[in-house]
Amino acid sequence: MRHLLAVLLTASAACAPVHAADAEAGTVLRPFAGSGSAPAAPWRVVGLPNQSKPFTRFSVTELDGHKALKVEADSSYGNLIHPLRIEHPSGHLAWQWRVDDLNDASDLTTRAGEDIAIKVCVMWDVPLELVPFVDRQALRFLRSRTEDAVPAATVCYVWDAHVAVGTHLDSPYTRRLRYIVLRSGAEHLHRWTAERRDITADFMKLFGNEAKEIPPLIGIAIGADADNTHGHSLAHAADVVLAP
Repeated sequence: MRHLLAVLLTASAACAPVHAADAEAGTVLRPFAGSGSAPAAPWRVVGLPNQSKPFTRFSVTELDGHKALKVEADSSYGNLIHPLRIEHPSGHLAWQWRVDDLNDASDLTTRAGEDIAIKVCVMWDVPLELVPFVDRQALRFLRSRTEDAVPAATVCYVWDAHVAVGTHLDSPYTRRLRYIVLRSGAEHLHRWTAERRDITADFMKLFGNEAKEIPPLIGIAIGADADNTHGHSLAHAADVVLAP
């Protein structure tokens, strides 16, 4: 089940529509920080169905003047998800991230090596009739087994150990999840790096052969995993916003 439900990610279906004005103001995504070290609602940790392996650890900490999300994977799997429902999304997703410990054994091109030190993902509700037949049947099956919303398309921006910057590739588990490598290797370790992506342009680049219009956006996720390689990674994310 990991190769479908887990890598597609899940987001709560119980989320209200978001007004365009809120999205333009960059107020849609709530900050990570709450009253303690645990990420504040509506951010929530999502793992595998009946997960028995360790969960990736997510905690809020101060780092170099940032109120940051610490993401540590240790032979573990997990995603921190913020549910949304934006019917007509536009604009950019911006964030800062840093990696302090890469998992050198990871290999995005194989199932045995598909572990990631940190990923920032955008989840899309592509109409099922536009999804290829085999994928459509799998999505229908998965949606029948959960009350959560299973996205029909997910684009993840990743910091990888080896794959070249600028590479676009499908998950070796499912074409419903596609990667864009923004950072690679150890060159920028231990320092903050700012990113800003036109999420609708990236969606059309990766899924435009299926959908000619931008579908609703149903969630943003931060994740890391090291369960395939039984390795370890440590990263941080901060200042994640949807902006014009």
